[in-house]
Amino acid sequence: MALLEIKNLVKYFPIAAGFFGRKTGDVKAVDGVSLSVEDGETLGLVGESGCGKSTLGRCLLRLIEPTSGEIVFENEKITDMDFDRMREMRRKMQIIFQDPYASLNPRMRVGEIIGEGLQIHGIASGDELKDRVMALLSKVGLREEQYGRYPHEFSGGQRQRIGVARALALNAKFIVADEAVSALDVSIQAQILNLLQDLQEEFDLTYFFISHDLRIVEHVSDRVAVMYLGKIVEIASADQIYADSQHPYTRALLSAAPVPDPTRKAERIVLQGDVPSPINPPSGCSFHPRCQFAKKICAEEEPQLAYDGDHGIACHVFGPGAIVKPN
Repeated sequence: MALLEIKNLVKYFPIAAGFFGRKTGDVKAVDGVSLSVEDGETLGLVGESGCGKSTLGRCLLRLIEPTSGEIVFENEKITDMDFDRMREMRRKMQIIFQDPYASLNPRMRVGEIIGEGLQIHGIASGDELKDRVMALLSKVGLREEQYGRYPHEFSGGQRQRIGVARALALNAKFIVADEAVSALDVSIQAQILNLLQDLQEEFDLTYFFISHDLRIVEHVSDRVAVMYLGKIVEIASADQIYADSQHPYTRALLSAAPVPDPTRKAERIVLQGDVPSPINPPSGCSFHPRCQFAKKICAEEEPQLAYDGDHGIACHVFGPGAIVKPN
């Protein structure tokens, strides 16, 4: 059962220039994304920096307002909700930010940071509030005596644990983890990932896990979506993506990931050229200027995400019912 459904979601950021701030174009950060997130699963989202991953994650919670499209959560269309209704819905939808320090108010104590949501929504106060915050600190591996400390007194891994506790405080069902471990040391990354998986089992959480680290995504995800220049180009189970990826961009991404085996030499696929600008993306398939298999139709017609079972591919050459054959 789908907990969250995204239908043709678009987010453009207008570009203004000149003395009067006249609009001259748009940054097409998210450009027609459609996918679903099943209840209790972890959907990983990968892609190069600047492809629109974080923008998509924030749009799902309406921290950034989408330009168009629909977001349906628990069969309710949240893109049409007013401020008060959306505020209630956010009790079920939370986010863990990338920077564990910048996301915490340096003037607030840890107990205040974790308990702020409980106070705002009128769920707890006084001794009950403190007891709930203490329980959350223990749940994420922090000590109760750290309740009154400030964020600067913690390490990076501990700060991210505070961010996790804050996301759990309101009994959220859906959590966007936006590069949640990318700023941490490798050993600390493992600890936070294990914590997130343990909490998922205990509280039946659903994760939308955004990362540029393909090996981390492989470890934590049930399904993986690959994003390029604001569009989803491939989506499948983690096993399918890593064992039988079809889109040329996905293959190039996987070939760039380091292999933890000095005796195994991985074949590297080097993409030609730079990532096109989201202000003026290429016609047809946005990946075609860098694709070694590109055909004439790739520059003329945009491929749609087509499915072979549960494996979705947006490619004229390798997708289901491919129009042309590779070289």
